[in-house]
Amino acid sequence: MNDAEDVRGGVVTSYKNAPTRTLTAGGVTFAYRDLGPRSGVPVVFITHLAAVLDNWDPRVVDGIAAKRRVITFDNRGIGASTGSTPRTIQAMAKDAVTFIRALGLEHVDVHGFSMGGMIAQVIAQTEPRLVRKLILSGTGPAGGEGIKNVTVLSHLDTVRALFTLQDPKQFLFFTRTANGRRAGKEFLARLKERTVDRDKAISPISYNNQLKAIHRWGLEQPHDLSVIHQPVLVANGESDRMVPTKNSADLAQRLPNAELVIYPDAGHGGIFQFHEQFVAEALRFLERP
Repeated sequence: MNDAEDVRGGVVTSYKNAPTRTLTAGGVTFAYRDLGPRSGVPVVFITHLAAVLDNWDPRVVDGIAAKRRVITFDNRGIGASTGSTPRTIQAMAKDAVTFIRALGLEHVDVHGFSMGGMIAQVIAQTEPRLVRKLILSGTGPAGGEGIKNVTVLSHLDTVRALFTLQDPKQFLFFTRTANGRRAGKEFLARLKERTVDRDKAISPISYNNQLKAIHRWGLEQPHDLSVIHQPVLVANGESDRMVPTKNSADLAQRLPNAELVIYPDAGHGGIFQFHEQFVAEALRFLERP
């Protein structure tokens, strides 16, 4: 897609060239990107541990933005957004709601990946009228099995990556099979497609605060997920090491109106490895009456 094709009728259609905007609310200046058609219910993307705007797979964003308005953002203290990053998922959810409402949105669909899926669950519980549908990918419920181990895994694989001169996401997001290794390299290459107006990297303090929030989420008592009545699409790879895949099955079983998609020979980043299938599944789910 060339730059001329990235904007049609004044609407940005490519994440690679979506301008980074800002708005201020609740004492925070939030950095965000906004693309896709203006009609219909917007889809707000909430991202993973250590991620900034540039960590979303452009194939996933562009695929969904072909049919729906997509909004990605840096939460408090992340990337180009100001403020101090909270140490609880609940506080992160409150900040996300502040951002969504500051955009003037009263009804949204939410796609939360990994830590973002934890934040999305809290938003659905605390602000049920705000959320129409949920997509929870590579994530798990409060108190979910193995979630408290994310800190140890992240540190180990970061060291592993340093010694092998690779990106930690190659180990954290993808399997070590031939398919997984190839998918990881392709994903990491896609993250570099945007060459101008790139976001700031997460600070070590913010990263540490996020790790503490995830650890606390893993130690919490299970939430009553029966209160989330919205339709939910749960997706993951079959071999997720970061948030063990059985948590996705647990979510789908405990949520009253959920469906589960598991991708074969895939890990935490299953939706990126199988981006074509995921986008098709997500659009089918979002566009269903």
